[in-house]
Amino acid sequence: MAANIGNLAPQTGVYPDMLAPIIRNRPGLRELIKVRWGMPTSSQALYQAAQARADKIAKKQGRDLTAEEFAELVRMEPDRGTHNVRNTKSAHWKRWLGPEFRCIVPFTSFAEVSSEIGPDGKKLGNTWFAFDDSRPLAFFAGIFAPQWTSVRKTSEGMITTDLFAFLTTDPNNVVAVANPDAMPVILRTPEEIEIWMTAPWEEAQKLQRPLPDGVLQIVSIGNKEDPPEAVPFAPPAGDPQQSLF
Repeated sequence: MAANIGNLAPQTGVYPDMLAPIIRNRPGLRELIKVRWGMPTSSQALYQAAQARADKIAKKQGRDLTAEEFAELVRMEPDRGTHNVRNTKSAHWKRWLGPEFRCIVPFTSFAEVSSEIGPDGKKLGNTWFAFDDSRPLAFFAGIFAPQWTSVRKTSEGMITTDLFAFLTTDPNNVVAVANPDAMPVILRTPEEIEIWMTAPWEEAQKLQRPLPDGVLQIVSIGNKEDPPEAVPFAPPAGDPQQSLF
């Protein structure tokens, strides 16, 4: 495997749109590289967002936008990214489901944002999960979009960069405590990793399933990073309620 990340320091809190390590297929090898978290949003969703902006501008200016003005709004509509992939039957995702676009995402723990109220009357916040307290290395099943051109942030303008996200599925009984809707798709064995990275989609899609009940455990609650004794980490403004790892 080729490494393209230099001397990677530990990342104790990775939030949407940050760089994170993935392992992806490349011709003749597998490559470890840092990629921006958040796959492209559907063109329909971006069009609708641009239309809403156009309506506000038209109301403020007292005129309809020209076709050219609206086309530019659509082209420059900020796409903050889709951080998790659930509906793999969607035409939007099908283009990236082949082995050449699959990746695995290494992690030692991951968090779901819980709205449950704790004994102190406050929301529990980040609930961190791992296989045990030692937080052994594990992998999410992911996909990536190479060299995608879009506006991620208005301040950046149009950029071209690699993007990734990981699949989700129904939660097992442990994760459902914090998120009753979803959990990441986790690969547990070298055989599962090899299937995900190489097999036809008809076989690989069977891995989009929850882990058995009782496999994971909660290792930390209410901390912005994990392990919690690490240096405090302030997430970037914008999406504090998204899943993280």
